[in-house]
Amino acid sequence: MSNTIQRLAVLALAATTFHSPAHAQQDAEGASSPSSLTANAGLFSSYRFRGLDQTFGKPAVQGGFDYTHASGLYAGNWNSNVSSGAGYPEGSLEMDFYAGYKTRVGDVGLDMGALYYHYPGTRLENAFAGVNRRHPGKAANGGVNNGELYLAGTWRFLTLKYSHAVTDYFSMPGTRGSGYVDLSAAHDLGNGYVLGAHVGHLLLRDFSYRNADGSTDDGRYSDWRIGVTKDISGWIAGASYVGSNAQGRCSNGEFYCFSSSMGSDGSGNGSRSRDAGRGVIVLSIARSF
Repeated sequence: MSNTIQRLAVLALAATTFHSPAHAQQDAEGASSPSSLTANAGLFSSYRFRGLDQTFGKPAVQGGFDYTHASGLYAGNWNSNVSSGAGYPEGSLEMDFYAGYKTRVGDVGLDMGALYYHYPGTRLENAFAGVNRRHPGKAANGGVNNGELYLAGTWRFLTLKYSHAVTDYFSMPGTRGSGYVDLSAAHDLGNGYVLGAHVGHLLLRDFSYRNADGSTDDGRYSDWRIGVTKDISGWIAGASYVGSNAQGRCSNGEFYCFSSSMGSDGSGNGSRSRDAGRGVIVLSIARSF
């Protein structure tokens, strides 16, 4: 399997779980690699970010661009439709911008960089006030965004990555400094098949939420994914199972119960709701250019 097809196959698996710029799942190739500009596009039956439903169970169209320099420096952009009810009031688009440096020595790779999540058209007006009981007087205003620094190490087919929020985590008041740990693996099975797996854990910082039954939730949870892709003449078809233990029972008003839409004040406006962390099978088809 070519390096290009391998990278796209892993991207197709990863995009079911993360906001996933293509470079983040590529093998670090080192300074000997030629500079390149590539594009990728895909259709997914659902978009899951760190195990959570971003499209209220509806399909997602995703794609982006990557520039990689021979020195190991890279930059890119990745985009997807999203549901406003996933925490993006009055928004329907996610745009990620990233840059970093990667290198490889033998079986060991290193990747470090910065990633900015932008949701054009989102609008918060004194939203989420009182949601975080540790900062009851803080509210969110302006557009939804998130800035992270990341560091990843790769050994053969394993990648361990840590992402650290340098802003309030997706504009949730008082959560600056939150982190996410991700361990992923990709194995070439031959004949165009790639097996991928992932487990991650969100370390939401300084957060407390009260459920309807009086219990509290610190917002921390783990998620997982296992799946396989198949190269079909350059098109990468994939199927993955994505799950989590995020507390999202809507009958108990838990934090990860997402609505189908959200207003600028952070309310669901009486819209439908569902457990955003429930297990689901995600199907996909993607291609790089």
